[in-house]
Amino acid sequence: MLDLKTFKSALEQLEEERKIPKEKILEAIEQAMAAAYKKDYGKKGQIIRAKFDMETGKTDFFQVKIVVDESIAIMNESEEIKGENDERVHFNAEHHILLEDAKKIKKGVELNDEIIFPLETKDDYGRIAAQTAKQVIIQKIREAERASIINEYGTKEGEVISGIVQKVERGNVYVDFNRATGILPTEEQIPGEYWQRGQRVRAYLYSVEDTPRGINLRLSRAHPKFIEKLFTVEAPEIENGVVEIKSVAREAGARSKIAVHSNDEHIDAVGSCVGQKGTRVNTVTGELSGEKIDIIPWSPDPVQFVSNSLSPAKVISIKLDEKEHKATVEVGNDQLSLAIGKGGQNVRLAAKLTGWRIDIKGDGLPAQAGKVAASTDGEKVEIKEE
Repeated sequence: MLDLKTFKSALEQLEEERKIPKEKILEAIEQAMAAAYKKDYGKKGQIIRAKFDMETGKTDFFQVKIVVDESIAIMNESEEIKGENDERVHFNAEHHILLEDAKKIKKGVELNDEIIFPLETKDDYGRIAAQTAKQVIIQKIREAERASIINEYGTKEGEVISGIVQKVERGNVYVDFNRATGILPTEEQIPGEYWQRGQRVRAYLYSVEDTPRGINLRLSRAHPKFIEKLFTVEAPEIENGVVEIKSVAREAGARSKIAVHSNDEHIDAVGSCVGQKGTRVNTVTGELSGEKIDIIPWSPDPVQFVSNSLSPAKVISIKLDEKEHKATVEVGNDQLSLAIGKGGQNVRLAAKLTGWRIDIKGDGLPAQAGKVAASTDGEKVEIKEE
């Protein structure tokens, strides 16, 4: 005998904890009961439905027949007729009812309407049917829960979310979000960071995957968008659209450059990101384990933008080759090391930020260490002494 009080409590718990509406669970139960009934007592072609009453615990069963035209009266189970959408269908007395007969049962009935017939509840409809129903119910609840998780986290794709480290396995960090598990792969982590079970972690959700094994939330702390979203949280001017982050170039754990622009001439874009006494940028830097962040003003003028991107170096002149999409930059010999950066990092990030290939040369003045030139090609930087 079904304990209705316990049953209702279970439904409410599922709705609260797993965010599965009670109606969806009841629908799954009724579908399961109908499937079990048809398996044990149904006939070929029958449409069986069940109606579960939560107040009494009673389940009523019905057979549904589709109203069809008299023109198929001569058809039998081995013959085909054309149905809706020009599909080939069989006439089956268990599945169909002729319009003339349907009118005797229900007034105003039309083609393709449904006529419902009550079915007898069998006395021995028990253990086998219940077991079949249980399996289908579990499957339907899992499907409903998966759909619920996808709906919840699908809206968070492209945002920063927070969870608890569940385990670390072969370098991959598995993050618990109560109803779903996130995966932070080794290549999406900031180099030098180490995570332990129970730690809270914030990461950028870049993909929600529905796999046979469950819902996977693909996370990243190395993604350029992670910085953008962190600044959006820290700077209200970015959140409300007054300040825009135009582009981001990042080498996770080492250094990043972001180009910002203000849509209000009275608002300083760089200052909005830096914050009073550097509080905003320091908060982001702290989240990124000390990663250095250069904030530069974006410009629609490519010459000015490329010049800004090479900060903190001071540029003497820039020549653009539109055809090759290349910028040849001249700096003072005393600025070469700043412009190029350690291992070419500064010029490499500038090229990523602006989208231009950048060649850097000294101004021809004598330098103690000799003349140095740097040239970017994609993510590669060639540095040579002349």
